Amino acid sequence: MAYQEKQLQEISKQFQIYGEILHAETFKIGHINETYSATYDQGGMRVRYIHQKINRTVFKNPPAVMQNVMRVTTHIRRGLETQNARDITRRSLIVIPTRDGKSYYRSSDGEYWRTFVFVEGVQTFESVQTPEQALEAGRAFGEFQRLLVDLPGERLNETILDFHNTRKRFTALQQAIQKDHFNRGKEAKPEIEFALKHEPVVDVILNAMAKRKIPERITHNDTKFNNVMLDTLTGEAKCVVDLDTVMPGCALYDFGDMVRTTTSPTLEDERDLSKVKMQMPMFKKLAEGYLSTAGKFLTKAERAYIAFSGKLITFEIGLRFLTDFLSGDTYFRIHRPGHNLDRCRTQFKLVESIEKQEEAMQKYVDHRHPPKVL
Repeated sequence: MAYQEKQLQEISKQFQIYGEILHAETFKIGHINETYSATYDQGGMRVRYIHQKINRTVFKNPPAVMQNVMRVTTHIRRGLETQNARDITRRSLIVIPTRDGKSYYRSSDGEYWRTFVFVEGVQTFESVQTPEQALEAGRAFGEFQRLLVDLPGERLNETILDFHNTRKRFTALQQAIQKDHFNRGKEAKPEIEFALKHEPVVDVILNAMAKRKIPERITHNDTKFNNVMLDTLTGEAKCVVDLDTVMPGCALYDFGDMVRTTTSPTLEDERDLSKVKMQMPMFKKLAEGYLSTAGKFLTKAERAYIAFSGKLITFEIGLRFLTDFLSGDTYFRIHRPGHNLDRCRTQFKLVESIEKQEEAMQKYVDHRHPPKVL
């Protein structure tokens, strides 16, 4: 265990949890933060909580992250209560305050800790197994966005600046190509050509947002399938997790990343590119689920880019893998030589597959789910 049981005992005493900690163990969710599940004895019942240490390398300002998390989770819970929703404590993360009422505890060594209620009776999957799961993922992230459309108060903090700024990602690639410090450009010649040829897609959504054709929304920004908790018995999506990147953004980026991570049957570093393809049945279910909830607020202009968004975000992630490969693999963790180039090739192959079907994808959205909002 990365953190000693005794130290975790100390951490646990800082939060408003009444009962005795029995044991704790590392808990694998996400790649960024250090996470533990802890079991407490409360009046003879065993109750679990999540203790998590926030990664300060990725999130430079943990108090700003927690301010966002508190505003978002509180507002979602109020929205669910207004709808008279059932099972609310399993449908939104609940932050346990510290003894002095804060949303986080700062330990003597300068680390930031937070605690959540453990959501029981749910499971997550690394990749989508069935079209029904794609439907649930789309519905869950669409509902998440919908519940935050009317969040009152000032703009949320940007926890990672320029996270989806495709133009900046493209510029970073151009610089990496020019420097080519590791003399890898020749290995990635077709990928570099593919990237440069696709420059016209880079600014499409950025320009639409700059001209106010597409509104800024509150978005999740990490809509991988494993960030949706599904009920173990029914398979229904219960709770969206990993809220550290929730900030102002574009609704289309969230949907685009869902297309990237749920519609192809392969992992993101698949070497057999013949297996990489955008599967239309998966896309249809994903779009159906998403529009069943997000369709209540999306504008006509946002809907017009739904198929395009999948292509754009897949291309953007491909750019990032290619840039990292050319720059000596400094950002993404690699497990073999050329790993980032493999990841880039998978993304670009998926871009090609989406391009071939983009018209049919958009047609499905336009005909099956006409806009309710103009």
